[in-house]
This record gives sequence, structure tokens and C-alpha cells, in this order.
Amino acid sequence: MSAVPRSEGMRVVHLPARTPYAWKLQSRDFHIVNGTEIPSGDTVPAAVTAAWLLERGPLTWLDVLHLHHIDFEDLSTLERLLDECLNHGVNVVFTAHDTRPMVGSDEDFTARLRMLHSAEVSWVCLTEGSVAALAEVLGERPRATVIPHGYVAAPESLAGLERESSSSAARYLMFGASRASRDQLSTMANWSLGITDPHSTLHVLLRAFSPADFADGGRAPLLLETARRDPRIHLTMRPYPTDEEVVRAGLASDSLLLPYLWGSHSGQLELAFDLNLLPVCSLTGHLPEQYERHKGLVEEPEWFDWSQGHPNLFGEKFLTALEKAAARLDTKPRRLDREFLEYRAQEHRAILDDYARVYGGDG
Repeated sequence: MSAVPRSEGMRVVHLPARTPYAWKLQSRDFHIVNGTEIPSGDTVPAAVTAAWLLERGPLTWLDVLHLHHIDFEDLSTLERLLDECLNHGVNVVFTAHDTRPMVGSDEDFTARLRMLHSAEVSWVCLTEGSVAALAEVLGERPRATVIPHGYVAAPESLAGLERESSSSAARYLMFGASRASRDQLSTMANWSLGITDPHSTLHVLLRAFSPADFADGGRAPLLLETARRDPRIHLTMRPYPTDEEVVRAGLASDSLLLPYLWGSHSGQLELAFDLNLLPVCSLTGHLPEQYERHKGLVEEPEWFDWSQGHPNLFGEKFLTALEKAAARLDTKPRRLDREFLEYRAQEHRAILDDYARVYGGDG
């Protein structure tokens, strides 16, 4: 690809740009530089890093740096990148997807947040609740614009599609990386032993394992062994599941399992709303606020709250929610909700307008 001329709007680099959340942020006012060729002849990676950007200075070839998940960046390198952006008039925007770390320690995560706060970058939060949570961490309220997550599956991409009908039993889906914040193993075991309908299925769409998944008590071997013991469980392994693969798996399912041990926001929950899947979801972080935004337009998730009390109650509460969800799935066919998808398209237009203001320095 060739570089996109500046006349086509603000040039935005997402760090990183591997999720639907990032790729959908394109409009007449701004476009994504990831995946395109810059004047040096290099193509900006989707999973670009701070070090890669610093090696291609001066940063006169972008107007906005949009930071997302900063947990994997070296702190000093990130600080140098922010200085480089300041020196060349690049506006820096940080979307706080998480209010507690997905990897690393609380101390390290807090240090990163405080560094961004002191650098006076523009903050975006997905919920009002996350602004309040971050204010507690930082000691003062960040200058943040609240812009909701919005859709994961683009409404126009679903225009000619429909949920696959099933004449048998409920079909469940679980997908994503094997993270400490998401307990796939106990969920799979509880589903296998708790859902006794021989026709029910569980599709587990996995991201490729790394050595860390097997080392030091990693749960990958147990996950694979559990799946092998129940022929109703189907594992699919992809290097990094594409948006199309995830949507296709969702359209062939009825319920999405979201067994978070902790978390702030969930794109998977938004995908369940897009595809009219019944979420079985931990009551954690600001996920209830995500639902409240769409209340009356989408079906309420089957929540399970294990945050109070002994952690061994997780399985008991999850399985109770799973049984309730199974009963709800028996009551009616689940098709795509075209009215909700039209609402999603309108919501997205408002999100793009909000980001145009933030990218332009008005947030």
C-alpha cells in the first residue's frame, strides 16, 4: 500500500491495532496508518510497538498516536515516545480499556497510568464508572471523555447474514486468549459435567498457545485433556482468530460464556449484543454499565456474582447461572435483531464524531 495523503484527514497510529475496536475508528476526518506504507518505505505493523515508532522518527508522518493496551511496553521507552510526540506536535490519546492490569503488577500498572496522566495526554474512558475508578488510582479525576465501546461486528457486515438455526439443543461458545483474568478451565469442566443434554455443544475458539501456557503450572495441558473427555466440546485453534472467524462462530451459537475472574470492560459482551447471543457473564468491573447503556434493546445477561465471599464459590455461582441460561435458551429462537443493528450504526456515527473532537485536541 502507499501512504495516504494528509488531505484525507488526520493520520492515526493505533498502538496496537489488532482489535475490531481500533479498526472501526475510521471516518472522513481521520484514518488509520497501521498497515500502510510510510515515507521511509516501511509498513506500519498492526501490532506496532513504541520502540518501532521511535526507530522511524521524526514522527512527522502521523498526527495522532492512539494508545490502547500499554501493559507490554517498556515504561522508559513509552516515555521517550511521548516526548517524541510532544516535540513533533503529535496528539496522544489513551483509551483506558482496563482499570486494573491484565498482566504485570498493580504497582507497574499504576506507574504507567500516572506517567500518562502527568504527560497530559487526552484520555478516553468507556464508562463513567471507569473514570471514577481511575480517579481513585490517580488521586484525581483524569481529563477524560467518555465514549462507549460500541459494536464489535459492524452492522453492515451482518446485513446479508443470519444466525444459524438449530433444531436440537443449545450451543455455547467461549473464545479468546488464555489469560489469568479468564478461567476457561473450570468453565469447561463445569459445562461438561453440569450440562447433561447429550445434544448440547460447546465450541471453544482458542488463540495459539505460547510456552508460557505450559510452563510453571500453565493450564493448557489440563484444558486439552478436559476437552478430549467430552465429545460435545469442539476446540478450534487459530494463530489469532480473525473478526470473520469470531462472527462465524457466534452466528453458529446461542450463548456466549464470559467467565471473567476480574475485568473492567468487555468487547466480547458487546459482540454478544451484536449477535443476539445470551451472555453468561461474571458481574465484574463496569460490565453492568455496558449493559445498562443498551437496556431495553438487548436481553439482559445471565449474571453471576462471585466477587463477594470465598473464591471457591465461583464454580457454584457459574453453574447456577448456566442452568438458568439453559432454561432461557429453551424459550424462543434467537435471530439477529435488525433494529438493534440499526441503533448500533447510529451509535457508531456518534462515536466517530466524539473521536474526531478528541483527535483534534478538543476532548
